[in-house]
Amino acid sequence: MTSDESGRGPAEPPIRVVRGNPTPEELAAALAVVRVRASAPQPEEEAAPHAPGAWSDPARTVPGPPPAPGPGAWRRSFWPG
Repeated sequence: MTSDESGRGPAEPPIRVVRGNPTPEELAAALAVVRVRASAPQPEEEAAPHAPGAWSDPARTVPGPPPAPGPGAWRRSFWPG
């Protein structure tokens, strides 16, 4: 029989089986999963959104200034020059 930290009597187990009759191997596997999940680092609740870098800006792939409106502007919008 175990006692809690204060030594006042039996401590309630941190995890108990409510339904079913697991084998010792099943119980050990379930507890291993719980331990791994509990020891994993928790993600920040409200992480700031990451701003994309300049390398992903599609405007950097367009050479020179944008084409001016006028006759033939649709051609210049694709073909440089």
